[in-house]
Amino acid sequence: MSCRTCEVCGAKWISNQLYWATGKQGRNIDLAALVCNKLSDEKLDKCANPCKSQEGGMGWAERLKVIERGLESL
Repeated sequence: MSCRTCEVCGAKWISNQLYWATGKQGRNIDLAALVCNKLSDEKLDKCANPCKSQEGGMGWAERLKVIERGLESL
């Protein structure tokens, strides 16, 4: 079992599976959309996410839409 931590954001991978700080499993592409792709070039070079600089994933705009839909259903 391998374990690594990104020195930039603190994200953790156990056996290549990303885990959020909450302990829930996550997707590399979502981390890229939320955090990694917003980094300066200097920090991006140190980023450990294999999906850094890739497009896709659930970013902030998509998360806001999910929240708004949930509020509408109330």
